[in-house]
Amino acid sequence: GGGGNFGVVTAFEFKLHQVGPQVLSGLVVHPFADAENVLREYRAALEAAPNELTCWAVMRQAPPLPFLPAEWHGKEVLVLAMCYCGDLQEGEKATQRLRAIGTPIADVVGPNPFTGWQQAFDPLLTPGARNYWKSHDFTELSDSAVEVVTAAIPRLPGPECEIFIGHVGGAAGRVTADATAFPQRSAHYVMNVHARWREPEMDQACIDWARGLYEAAKPYAAGTAYVNFMPGDEVDRVEAAYGGNYRRLLEIKQRYDPLNLFRMNQNLRPMEAQRAA
Repeated sequence: GGGGNFGVVTAFEFKLHQVGPQVLSGLVVHPFADAENVLREYRAALEAAPNELTCWAVMRQAPPLPFLPAEWHGKEVLVLAMCYCGDLQEGEKATQRLRAIGTPIADVVGPNPFTGWQQAFDPLLTPGARNYWKSHDFTELSDSAVEVVTAAIPRLPGPECEIFIGHVGGAAGRVTADATAFPQRSAHYVMNVHARWREPEMDQACIDWARGLYEAAKPYAAGTAYVNFMPGDEVDRVEAAYGGNYRRLLEIKQRYDPLNLFRMNQNLRPMEAQRAA
């Protein structure tokens, strides 16, 4: 959780959990015109959701997915991407409220292999694109935050740009804030503004779009962020992202990497490296 600048990993120890092999998962696609109402209902549904259920909201132009009517391809949509890791019948009950929101264009939630669900978005993330990300954590998905986020979608600079919002809680909240480097252990929402494009001449438009939404959403954000969603130019935000754990991480860095050899991520610079600069 300290990022990519603390050392070389030589081994992992995994604790396995029984899942599947079938899980209830899939997408519910809504017209973007209904986005504000869908997000408010989404927020309410997750307040009572069991730990086995996760659901992320994705806003973008609809790709040419085979289950979407052709007239929706390229139009703005809001997608609820959900997965229930438990008994399939219990999953049908747990997802009922989310699937009852509004009048969706398509609902393709059903039993799927867990490994298949893990790969569901791979076709949208093929290599070769240019990327720029900005992120906020929200302790709550307020109406004001919803209005700011949805206002950015009509200004999407390209067909691969998107915003996704995920709800984080469950087991992650049963770890104390100082147990690992990642400090945000309370139930919260994470927003990732994902600018993605192919042509170099689109660089400035896509980056400006992501930065503009980030700034507009800042008054409603918690101040923390998931470090892997932060771009390389956010060096001034590293301390806030780690919160109360920053000083301890800096002590570890100072002890084991005083010359800042491992610096190719969101960098914590030891004092020797700062003096050398």
